Amino acid sequence: MTESLFYFLAYSVSGWILENVYSLATRGVFWKEGFMKGPYKPMYGFAPLLLLYFAGEDPNPLLMLVLCFVVPTAVEYASGILLQGLFGRQWWDYSNNRWQLQGHICLRFSLYWGVLSLGLITFIHPFMEKVYEGLSPAWETAGPLLLFLFLADLAWTSTVRRRDWKQSLV
Repeated sequence: MTESLFYFLAYSVSGWILENVYSLATRGVFWKEGFMKGPYKPMYGFAPLLLLYFAGEDPNPLLMLVLCFVVPTAVEYASGILLQGLFGRQWWDYSNNRWQLQGHICLRFSLYWGVLSLGLITFIHPFMEKVYEGLSPAWETAGPLLLFLFLADLAWTSTVRRRDWKQSLV
């Protein structure tokens, strides 16, 4: 569990960095508001863990290609539906893209996620396994603290977002 927590938090923060670099490249601003106030994008934490789980120890290359396309797309769609249902807001909108579904997913970004996921599984995750091995003694102490910070951000953000949504309905 502590190893999965490490990957979840590392990839959640990496997702935050990735989205802000993308924002800088496309809009000239290193800031893209996400659901959470802190530097976390939980979709980027969940998708790799699900990919690793479904792929197993010795994944079939064709299965891996399919999973790298389907898993992040499913996570993005489920996240979009969940966030909109809980907080009455859509944080991203692909409605203007071709082959989109309710603005939550579109073929273009699903292809991006597929390529990024394949790169993550092939190159980044093996490196992150070595990072975890080197940090695991310190992670035993740091992990619970970082989890607490993540959960505190999640609770605070959720409270603020729900309050703001309820006020907007009045």
